[in-house]
Amino acid sequence: MILSFILGWIVRGAVIIALIVLSTVFYYKINLPALSEMLDARAKGSVILLDKNKEIFAWRGEQFGEIAQASKISIHLKNAILAVEDKRFYRHFGISPRGIAGAIRINLNEGRGALTGHGGSTITQQTAKLLCLGIPYKASNWDSEAQYEGNCRQSSLWRKVKEALFAIALELEFTKDEILTLYLNRVFLGAGSRGFQAASQRYFNKSATSLNPAEAAMLAGLLVAPSRYAPTNNLEKSQNRANFILGLMEQQGFLSAKSAQYFRENPAKLSAKASQKAGGHFADWVMQSAPHFFTSKTTEDVTIETTFDTKIQQAAEDVLENIFREKVDPKSKAQAAIVIMSPNGAVRAMVGGRKLHVAGTFNRSTQALRQPGSAFKPLVYATALEQGYKPNDLIRDEAIKIEIPGSGTWTPQNYQKKFNGLVSLTNALSQSLNIPAVKLAQQIGLDKIGQISIDMGIYQKISTNPAIALGVSETTLLELTSAYATFLNDGIKVLPYGLKKLSLETGGTFSNKSLSSDTDRILRSETANNIVYMLEKAVLNGTGKKAEFSNWEIAGKTGTTQDARDAWFIGFTSEYIAGVWMGYDNNEPLIGVTGGGLPAEIWSLIMNKIHADIKPQPLPKNKRKLALFPNIIDTEYQPQIRQQGAGFIDKLLLTIFGEE
Repeated sequence: MILSFILGWIVRGAVIIALIVLSTVFYYKINLPALSEMLDARAKGSVILLDKNKEIFAWRGEQFGEIAQASKISIHLKNAILAVEDKRFYRHFGISPRGIAGAIRINLNEGRGALTGHGGSTITQQTAKLLCLGIPYKASNWDSEAQYEGNCRQSSLWRKVKEALFAIALELEFTKDEILTLYLNRVFLGAGSRGFQAASQRYFNKSATSLNPAEAAMLAGLLVAPSRYAPTNNLEKSQNRANFILGLMEQQGFLSAKSAQYFRENPAKLSAKASQKAGGHFADWVMQSAPHFFTSKTTEDVTIETTFDTKIQQAAEDVLENIFREKVDPKSKAQAAIVIMSPNGAVRAMVGGRKLHVAGTFNRSTQALRQPGSAFKPLVYATALEQGYKPNDLIRDEAIKIEIPGSGTWTPQNYQKKFNGLVSLTNALSQSLNIPAVKLAQQIGLDKIGQISIDMGIYQKISTNPAIALGVSETTLLELTSAYATFLNDGIKVLPYGLKKLSLETGGTFSNKSLSSDTDRILRSETANNIVYMLEKAVLNGTGKKAEFSNWEIAGKTGTTQDARDAWFIGFTSEYIAGVWMGYDNNEPLIGVTGGGLPAEIWSLIMNKIHADIKPQPLPKNKRKLALFPNIIDTEYQPQIRQQGAGFIDKLLLTIFGEE
């Protein structure tokens, strides 16, 4: 009677448990959304960045490709996933008692708890976890998306029971291929890739329908630890993991021994675009310059067409790496930055530091505020020319003393520690003489120089000290390079830009209309062309000689700050403007480096590469028009030492033989 009583309660209990299980499964089943609504798990959208040829060069956010359907993906990918995750997938009803028993045995043998470590979960159970038991993410219900994802990844016994019941509901509602399709599109596979289609494009630049066994094994290998095994992080580790999976595919009859061995000897490799990783500092700059609701905070998939030129970027990176490898101490922590743009302001390449293939790091091209030194002087001379001065006007390079209120007496010096007497403005700029620049700045007005600088795109605070002429006010490489572009652009302001067109997957578009026009004229055409002429002399006969290359006309200016803390070369041809900066992040002085040295050499090597297939075109400069007797523009100064070159004969010789 006791036995009968116990058995009766056992039966009743079993019936009650069965009813609860059936009710729960039925509840899950009737509340399952349509398959199409569950494929994309992302709360935020992704951003694809295209270069000037409309080829992908960078990704941001969680990338989601086209729908990867189980019936259409590469058979090798399907087999690799089944081999590593669930070889009985097409034979069980959502849970696998054999798999669970095997996992418990392995855990116990390895000295862990029965439910700690290997879980024996089927693909259907993993899909249940990925679907968070059908609970969609709603920002209003959670403190953060991370909190929501943490809740979905719970591994308690009760959670596993619910996942098992949800898995059975999935099996009752969908076919095996539909469940596998959900799994294929929901899993995260590293480097911002959500789903196998996105990962295939991200790593191999091909569709998931055309993967070979080695590529399929590499992607399947990411399932266990996406970030750890991502080939963009550690290709060798990813290949080793793929080899293990190729072995499983061979054991389970998905691959012949010969094929498995062949693909072990010929492992998958990243595509050239994948090797570029995140697109570097240029991609970061474009993302930051566009509205955040279209980039970092977008809830839709966005495609951005940019001005980026991968060939120019590669040329810049190659030259920089070679220079630092061959001419810089390997222990040196000196940094460098490069910006290259077209005359209309379209930025073609950007290097923000020696670590090239990175994302989200400090960009020395756009964020580092540094003193430009003599690279600022063209703006001083442009201000003077706007007020009627001429390139061949004469100024005395002499010893001077300037009383600065609150700072005492300042006695500026030239870099060579000598005076040159009467020199033309062109020669003073080409030789980067400090004293003529300081005297000229005082004559034309420091406030006028500051206003011209702001108008030309240097938006940092401009000094009101006479030393403004020597580039003591800080700016960024991008700002200064775009200011030089104004000279090449006939005096019309150039606005640097990288974004051309932004398109939403839902159909909306936005085009960049902020290109310069004649209404943005900053300098008279004559002034701009005269500065181009003067800067050409700075390369031909002055401090920028190392920047020369091939048969191109070049204009540019060096810049070296006090104690060589910064070294610059900014210059242009008729086709491109480029700026190069070198220095230490902590303002430590450079050893043996000036703007006319390594920066000019880097500039020359890069420009030579990117102009190789372009027919040389002349610069838009004025021909030299010397007056018979050039004006001496600082007659109010009384020389403190005897100067040469102030007499009639000297002025006549300058007129006949030129400015040297």
